[in-house]
Amino acid sequence: MKKHLALLLALIMVIAMFAGCSPETADPDAELQGDGESVDANGDGYVYYLNFKPEQAEQWEALAKVYTEETGVQVDVVTAASNTYDQTFKSEIAKKKAPTLFQVNGPVGLADKHDYVYDLSGSAVYSELKSDDFALIEGDAVYGIAYVIETYGLIYNKKLLAEAGYTADDIKSFDDLKAVAEDITARRSELGFSAFTSAGMDSSSDWRFKTHLANLPIYYEYEADGIGTTTEIKGTYLDNYKAIFDLYINNSTCEPAMLSAKTGDDSAAEFALGEAVFYQNGTWAYGQITGYEVADEDIGMLPIYIGAPGEENQGLCTGTENYWCVNKNASEASIKATLDFMNWCVTSETGKTALKEMGFVCPFKGFTEEYLPENPLILAANEDTASGTTPVKWCFPSMPSEEWKNVLGSALLEYAQGTGDWDAVKAAFVDNWAAEYALKAEAE
Repeated sequence: MKKHLALLLALIMVIAMFAGCSPETADPDAELQGDGESVDANGDGYVYYLNFKPEQAEQWEALAKVYTEETGVQVDVVTAASNTYDQTFKSEIAKKKAPTLFQVNGPVGLADKHDYVYDLSGSAVYSELKSDDFALIEGDAVYGIAYVIETYGLIYNKKLLAEAGYTADDIKSFDDLKAVAEDITARRSELGFSAFTSAGMDSSSDWRFKTHLANLPIYYEYEADGIGTTTEIKGTYLDNYKAIFDLYINNSTCEPAMLSAKTGDDSAAEFALGEAVFYQNGTWAYGQITGYEVADEDIGMLPIYIGAPGEENQGLCTGTENYWCVNKNASEASIKATLDFMNWCVTSETGKTALKEMGFVCPFKGFTEEYLPENPLILAANEDTASGTTPVKWCFPSMPSEEWKNVLGSALLEYAQGTGDWDAVKAAFVDNWAAEYALKAEAE
């Protein structure tokens, strides 16, 4: 059955490729496949999924086609280009045939889309969740359901680390990481590789630092203050943020002045080709780095240490910013069709196998060990959890806005290039956080 499904999905993906359905070129304003309104008129409803993840666009399209062939219900998938989801959502949700299924990144994203979310508390797909920790709940209402759990940290090349004279056991703190990285830099000519891949600050890469790396000082501040969100961040751990960013940019494959031109693909390639030991990214990056110079058995993942108190017990950064929501303004038939599709995705053999092949670790009851993707980074994440360390929560969904991230990213780049100072980064982090939350309050 699994081999048959894999062949069917592969065939559909090949057909889609020749039809020009690349996620990089798909036009979200183009006409959707099928006649959703006529299907709805017959009482069967339709599904329109506005997908967040470009890297899985073709696989979602293939799975949608399988479901349509199996059930007769039209399922269309439109994928927003990278970093354009909110803009695409605003455009699509205003159309006569609007998305019936979309996603938010957490409580802040939910607040922005609250006028559209359907209460999922009585749905079959909600009953499949392993825990309410994976849902966005307000009172008795469930407005979002996480469909994938992800982990990020410092991906590392075990073979290169050993060639430099170290193992992962030698790195249990920021001081350890700094000592190893600076030693590798001092011997770079002799070793033939760098400590870190390039900390690219173009739009395909800067999210790793203005969002994922910035999560660390936010997490430690929240933990110290016993909170889960705030409208006024203090920046208690910004010196630690500076320390880890400095370590990245001063011990990498390129000079800091070159970072504006470095892309996410550059960084992935540098790691895949064995040009650097460490690469900040997550479980989703496996497909970009496998099959080149680094063998699967040599791929591991370490926590991102920043020198915060208690980091000897720190684990990897584990969480989600991928919550499914259903459009409450869709017709009753289309809401039902959408809920049925969601439940099929997480309970059927076909759906679960497809989600596994997308590389997803899903928080649903039916996803037993056999449905874990064959990914050494996921294995590393599971081993880290089993070791008893404390996972770092994903706090970045509480960041006030995309604009806040963009301002921070610009300040980080100016700092790295030497055209700006760290005080500007602090202002972008602290002052602009309060300013953006104040703007949100005014808009409400």
